[in-house]
Amino acid sequence: MAVLRLVFNIAWFILGGFVMGLAWWFAGLLCFISIIGIPFGRACFVIGEMTFWPFGQDSVNRRTHTGMEDLGTGAFGTIGNIVWFLLFGIWLAIGHIMHAFACAITIIGIPFALQHLKLAILSLTPIGQTVVAKA
Repeated sequence: MAVLRLVFNIAWFILGGFVMGLAWWFAGLLCFISIIGIPFGRACFVIGEMTFWPFGQDSVNRRTHTGMEDLGTGAFGTIGNIVWFLLFGIWLAIGHIMHAFACAITIIGIPFALQHLKLAILSLTPIGQTVVAKA
């Protein structure tokens, strides 16, 4: 199974994952311009790394993963997700959806399209999420 994940991740990286990973990192750099945006920027770099190599990784809510509520899973996280959605989330989601359509044209690209759709959903509300390895 690990070899198959590696093959899919390499193909993903070549066929669009690199571009969207850079888009996440660029959004992260823009977030780091202000002190308030630093938590958003950190999340962008974590999710950007997942965007480079998504097979074998998943995003989960931190509250359900750790069993504890933190700043990002409470009311401030909701406000942060609204701000994120308006500034960056919608644009990253559009990019992932466009890549998903391009990948879904062929039968071979369907697993890649599904990964792009998963990342498009994540790009709408990333605050309060964490990336974990699949078992």
